[in-house]
Amino acid sequence: MSKGNRPLSGMRVLELGTMIAAPFAAHILSQLGAEVIKIEPPAGDTTRSLVRGGPSGTIIAYSHSKKAICLDLTTEEGKEVFRRLVATSRVVIHNLAPSAARKLGVTADDCMAVNPRLVHVHIKGYTHGPQAEGLMTNPIAEAATGAMDDHRVDDRPTRFGPSYHDQFAGTYAVIRVLSALLDPDADEAARRIEVGLYETGLHLAARDLAGMQLKTQLLGRLEKEGGGEFSMPGYGAYLTSDQRWIYLLVLTDAHWARLTGALAMPEHDAPEFARLRDRKKARETVEEAVRIAVARFTFDEAVARLEAAGLGFHEVMPLERVLETPQARQPGKLRDVEYRGLQFEVPEFAGVGPVEPGLPPPEIGEHTEVLLADLGYSGEEAAALLSAGAAKAYQPGDFAWAPVRQKG
Repeated sequence: MSKGNRPLSGMRVLELGTMIAAPFAAHILSQLGAEVIKIEPPAGDTTRSLVRGGPSGTIIAYSHSKKAICLDLTTEEGKEVFRRLVATSRVVIHNLAPSAARKLGVTADDCMAVNPRLVHVHIKGYTHGPQAEGLMTNPIAEAATGAMDDHRVDDRPTRFGPSYHDQFAGTYAVIRVLSALLDPDADEAARRIEVGLYETGLHLAARDLAGMQLKTQLLGRLEKEGGGEFSMPGYGAYLTSDQRWIYLLVLTDAHWARLTGALAMPEHDAPEFARLRDRKKARETVEEAVRIAVARFTFDEAVARLEAAGLGFHEVMPLERVLETPQARQPGKLRDVEYRGLQFEVPEFAGVGPVEPGLPPPEIGEHTEVLLADLGYSGEEAAALLSAGAAKAYQPGDFAWAPVRQKG
């Protein structure tokens, strides 16, 4: 990333994050140049013990280039270290439960009493309202905002694979942080930021909710807005003759004409299928026609025909092949990360330019002693904090992966 694309260089951000939402937000701020200090309890961020008792892909993807300090904020000594960190920081971001935030002394009131100019961000389950104290996770947000009802496996409402609501909440938090930082006259209310997973999910569902209301009022009965592939016949995944899935973008009548021509379908120029409204009425017939047409060609043959017709499409990529494509391997899109002797390629925040070297994902408490010294603690004072358990430094073997058993 070029210096001009690192607008937050020199700015300190404290992250008290667990799982995804707050760590993801702090990760983006780090990619924009901020110095991010990840503060963890002695038990560590939950994602430190998800893979064979050790760290997970979340730590590798969203905590590289951060520093890590381990504090026990249930102790007064740990709270004092935290307050010193707050005094040196511009942003505090966390996704602790409201009751835990109060107990540990990391609320907006607590932090702004130390640093009145601070931007304080709390990513929580719900913002103001009767459920403001409630707990929420990503799949609960999907359930609460209609997304899960539209995503069913064997007719059972099922969570999505990725934690999109967590990550969108983190992204919304970054937008709010940047808007506060851009305003030199931002008052305290503007710098007390709350982002709810529930409210994030509502906003993400706005199009579907508005579409449902529109159709219901026009038709005089409940009518839900279906997803693209359910409302647009020919828009979806189809299997080629060599058993590779290809996803077709067929939104308009012009797309349909190009598709039927490219795949030499008998339905090409058939007037009964020329308009979308007619194709919707004959959904099963149209879907079957596209399935048969795609299945006549190998993947490479289908690609050649679709490209020549100027249609949008892509193979449905298995995760292990996603980073193999020439598009993914263009400069500035992947970061090489070494962690515990293993090598990783981690996608960068989009649009930031050349990749600059950064820190590997930190072990728990890896920078505790250095940061204590930076905060003015003498060697004896730091040793006393470590001895008392108010702070913790990394010890070899912390969150080690369990050995892999060889199958006989």
